[in-house]
Amino acid sequence: MSPVVKLLLFAALLLHISTTADCQGCDLSSIQVQQTNTGEKAGNDKVFEVEVKNVCSCTISSVFLRSVGFSSSIVVDPKQFRREGTDYVVNDGKGIPSSQSIKFHYAWDRAFAMSPASLKVNC
Repeated sequence: MSPVVKLLLFAALLLHISTTADCQGCDLSSIQVQQTNTGEKAGNDKVFEVEVKNVCSCTISSVFLRSVGFSSSIVVDPKQFRREGTDYVVNDGKGIPSSQSIKFHYAWDRAFAMSPASLKVNC
């Protein structure tokens, strides 16, 4: 094997190890869920904005949130947030790049607790 081929193989191995190391830190804590009362009303219900942010160094997809009893008096865009089984899929299951977020709104008399349930890491 020529020295150039050995060097290219070594560089590819280092890149793979680096990428794999970045992914190892990505777990449910890589999803930040923040809710804000917008101050708007839908009838008598408060309108909340939910931001689901990816703080992983890789793109994540198939993000599911747990929100027991969730309901909304306004239509929530099903491509942004919809029930699938017992949890709720975010962004139609599509990727959310590193440091990016998805936002959606709902209305109810109170905020619902939302927590990350699962995700897929795409490094």
